[in-house]
Amino acid sequence: MYLVNQCFPLKCGKDRTGRSWKNNGLAGLTCSKAVFPRALFVLPGDLEQQSMRVILRACAAVLIWGCFGAAAAQAPAQPAPQETTVERQVRALANRDTQIGLYLNVLPDCTSGPLPTIRLVTAPVAGKVVVKSAKAKATNYKACLALEVPAYVAFYKAPPEFLGDDALTIEVKYQGGRTEIQKITVKVGGPGGQQKI
Repeated sequence: MYLVNQCFPLKCGKDRTGRSWKNNGLAGLTCSKAVFPRALFVLPGDLEQQSMRVILRACAAVLIWGCFGAAAAQAPAQPAPQETTVERQVRALANRDTQIGLYLNVLPDCTSGPLPTIRLVTAPVAGKVVVKSAKAKATNYKACLALEVPAYVAFYKAPPEFLGDDALTIEVKYQGGRTEIQKITVKVGGPGGQQKI
């Protein structure tokens, strides 16, 4: 005996074995929708095949959509580009410290976040690069009207006899994975603006 909901037609009488309701122990039950408003008792027959088809289709649908859901969950999201490259030029005088970079981390509430990690990827041929700790003061920076935060300042210094172009590459890594590659060309001139030709 199967319990099915009201969407199947009501069939009363004998099942396919030839037994009646009475012989199956259902003598006290009547085949009236008033007696069974929510569900009907139906004996196996052609409804058995219909029920099995509906159940199999429902299971197949659940399995198919479950596979699509699992595949979607396993598909990696495309990460935003975490590495950017910046190229710039700086003018410098021989034998003088020249600022080539200022590195800080200002949070939306105008306080300082963790400072980035700075690495010299390609050293300059002629000069030297050093990084010093400093305090950076700024006004009207984004939403911050006035702030003072710790910072790193990078300096380049060429030897007294050097005139011409020098190149270096700095890697700046911020917390959260963002990396900036800075390719800096330093144009070193003499005190009177002379430059090696």
